[in-house]
Amino acid sequence: MTDISHDAAEADEAATDLSRRDFVALSVAGSLAAAATSAQAALPVVETEVTIRTPDGECDAAFIHPASGTWPAVLIWPDAFGLRPAMRAMGRRLAAEGYAVLVPNPFYRIGKAPMYDNAATVDFKDPTTMQKLGPLLGSIGAADAAEKDAIAHVAFLDAQPQVNRAKKIGTQGYCMGGALVFRSAAAVPDRVGAGASFHGGGLVTDKPTSPHLLVPKMHARMLVAVAQDDDQKQPDAKDKLKQAFAAAMLPAEVEVYPARHGWCVPDMPQQGGAPLYDAAEAERAWARLLAFYKTALA
Repeated sequence: MTDISHDAAEADEAATDLSRRDFVALSVAGSLAAAATSAQAALPVVETEVTIRTPDGECDAAFIHPASGTWPAVLIWPDAFGLRPAMRAMGRRLAAEGYAVLVPNPFYRIGKAPMYDNAATVDFKDPTTMQKLGPLLGSIGAADAAEKDAIAHVAFLDAQPQVNRAKKIGTQGYCMGGALVFRSAAAVPDRVGAGASFHGGGLVTDKPTSPHLLVPKMHARMLVAVAQDDDQKQPDAKDKLKQAFAAAMLPAEVEVYPARHGWCVPDMPQQGGAPLYDAAEAERAWARLLAFYKTALA
């Protein structure tokens, strides 16, 4: 089983006072958002509840796309808290940039989404938290589970009239979703042309199932955004990723962001009295993602 429990492992860490940083982050984020809005008006989007048949059952998902036209497709893998309003909002934001976006419930083998309405309410000190998260993570972390899902999700996207099948498909993931991006890119290499991991957990392990060992099977350009605290815990991971990409002659960018694990997702819970979400760095990562897709999915 791929190690995708990193999201929950952050529970007991202390944090310093980030009030000044938060103020700066929000100010910078507002400026970036305003600049993006002035550069290109967001497209009106349509959001539909869909069901995707997989070898293991029926996966509920959100399919979001511009109201007219055909567009490159993107598969978004959620973090450990699954398909919920925050992930749907990210899908809508991406669709408004000109993409046909699928956000699946990665835990459909356990039940329908949402498993959590709002990750901000999660208390890692509550023993019932891991009792619930354990089976959820295990269901998508099981051998070949993500690969089977990725194949089914890509087939679904390719069957939609809103998808431009002449373009490659992108996939992005957060926390546990980072590993699922690697597994997806390796499972459907001829269709996945771009993969982006944000504060991905367990990308480099000592197990034979480590995601970084899948790099030789990929044909996608890769973007790996690493959290600063993750890098401090495993400083050699970024180097092993770079080595794997170079050996496979795969175009890739690996960057450490000055932010905590979970920084890109707005409804992340606080830890040590400080937020994990970092508005300024999240906007910087989002801008990099859009530029990445415009090149890789051209």
